[in-house]
Amino acid sequence: MTRIYFNDVVTRDGFQIEPNFIPTDDKVRLIDELSQCGFAKIEVTSFTSPKAIPMLRDAEEVMGRIKRVPSVEYTVLVPNLRGAERAFESKADEFNLVMSTSETHNLANLRMTREKSFAGLAEVIKYVDGRTPINVSLSTSFGCPMEGDVPQKVVEGFAQRFADLGVRGLTICDTTGMANPAQVISMSESMQKLFPEMQVTMHFHNTRGMGLANVLAAVQSGITRFDGSLGGLGGCPYAPGASGNISSEDAIHMLDAMGYDTGMNIPNLLAIARELPAIVGHTVPGQVAKAGRTCDLHQAPEYVKELRQ
Repeated sequence: MTRIYFNDVVTRDGFQIEPNFIPTDDKVRLIDELSQCGFAKIEVTSFTSPKAIPMLRDAEEVMGRIKRVPSVEYTVLVPNLRGAERAFESKADEFNLVMSTSETHNLANLRMTREKSFAGLAEVIKYVDGRTPINVSLSTSFGCPMEGDVPQKVVEGFAQRFADLGVRGLTICDTTGMANPAQVISMSESMQKLFPEMQVTMHFHNTRGMGLANVLAAVQSGITRFDGSLGGLGGCPYAPGASGNISSEDAIHMLDAMGYDTGMNIPNLLAIARELPAIVGHTVPGQVAKAGRTCDLHQAPEYVKELRQ
């Protein structure tokens, strides 16, 4: 069965919009625990200005304190040249660059046009000059809550432009949870056909309850890399009513139950997920940590024994 690779983004995508600052010690401990679970990548933090995202103002300290496992790539979000300089000092294994394929969402989120974003990220790619692998995440690839549909050709166009600049990977993001499985199949087939040598990752949110259905559609279309967030934390401030990312443990459990090789230690992952509400101070959307795996059986009531006789 095909091997599926997961990248957990909880300490970046999940924590950046939490109302209360997550202590640095908790972030470091959580990343160290996740490092033992079998993730291919962990998106640790963002080197965005601390004024813009105060929840991740401890990026350097977190990167400096985590215990790195050789089989895990520790990736960081890099918004601009200054962020790239800081990321180099942190010795990140991968830089993740982000822009939206929706003009309106890009203006709302990054306060610049798509073309200005592309030009700025192209400068970062030139500055990095192959010293660190680069992944580009294309937000709102399946739709924008302010514009509506984002044509697949637009997404393909930006993907091609970044591929031409020599990036290693592309993440196609359903930032606002608007994707459906039919869209996902079309996009997955297109991206693999256009970029057969690149790492293509899918990033889904569960805003409308289709997150795991979209994961399955992508897997059955040949995609082998996914972002997820422990507990289903995360979201987008420009998507009204948005819930978080797909829950890493829920998606991994689903694929494992279907016979796919995720390379993950699911019992350990669920134990960590159960610690998350105490860290963030509220309940989280993830389901399997609450209900247990489908293979975790329960003791039958005592009266069942009597009824059998």
